Amino acid sequence: MSNQGKLKCGVVGVGYLGQHHARIYSELDRAELVGIFDNNPERACEIASRHGCKVFPSIEELGRECEAVSVAVPTDRHTQVALPLLDQGCDLLIEKPICTSVEDAELIVSKAREKGLIVQVGHIEHFNPVMEFMETRVKQPRFITADRLAPFNPRGTEVGVVLDLMIHDIGVVLKLANSAVDKIEAVGVSVLSKSEDIANARIQFANKCVANLNVSRVSLKKLREIRIFQKGVYMSLDYMNQKGHVVRINGGSEIVPEDVPIEKHEPLKTELASFVDCVIEKKNPKVDAKLGLGALEVALEITRQIRSQMAEDAL
Repeated sequence: MSNQGKLKCGVVGVGYLGQHHARIYSELDRAELVGIFDNNPERACEIASRHGCKVFPSIEELGRECEAVSVAVPTDRHTQVALPLLDQGCDLLIEKPICTSVEDAELIVSKAREKGLIVQVGHIEHFNPVMEFMETRVKQPRFITADRLAPFNPRGTEVGVVLDLMIHDIGVVLKLANSAVDKIEAVGVSVLSKSEDIANARIQFANKCVANLNVSRVSLKKLREIRIFQKGVYMSLDYMNQKGHVVRINGGSEIVPEDVPIEKHEPLKTELASFVDCVIEKKNPKVDAKLGLGALEVALEITRQIRSQMAEDAL
């Protein structure tokens, strides 16, 4: 800990998302933004001057000066960035998905365990007030349907839409269903990139809950919604606008809708504040590497099914 009793934090990768990690660390009461590293020196200097922190010439040098680091580089570089930082003794927040392969994720998990370090995975929807509401009200879901649409952006296309967008909803339904995955069926198509840009997955859990997930990164509008059905209750919630409603059945006949009392906040700020608290207080994070790995395994099976079907269609 620094002299002011604040956690010394750093960020690797200050692109679209990493710049916000840097901003938030500079704002948090319990954190001190020590510095950043980025492959683009001009970008690194721009963000560092904005927040009054240092630009480090290498990941290892950043790791030596920091206690906790956000890894916000493209997914296919997570492992090569995370392992040296763990060797330096840094607790990590790794943006979702944790990696592009289970083998790489297990390398990170075993290294963190060996060093006694925290790895939190950046599944941001778990810190959305919509999720906080669901965690108190969803008891035995029978059917969950989620839709996540986004306009096309070349950023993130190093992976398919499942690892880019659906991974959010996979993480959420694994938590809400709270049961082992029994069966997965998936379809998808490529539109603008080399991998799938639109996908649908049906996940059946051992407790008979079923989740139907739809994602597209070639939409004209943005949408992030989830609907949950359980005995006597239906919930329709909007992550993006942080609002929604619950419909209850009273006495077996009367349908009673009610707006959800959601107090809006910035999910990324809540996520990073929680990470800082977990590191300082040595607590297990809400989204630990185990949940991140579980979501990755499901996402990779969905991707495998889609790629197999796309290969057949190309014949």
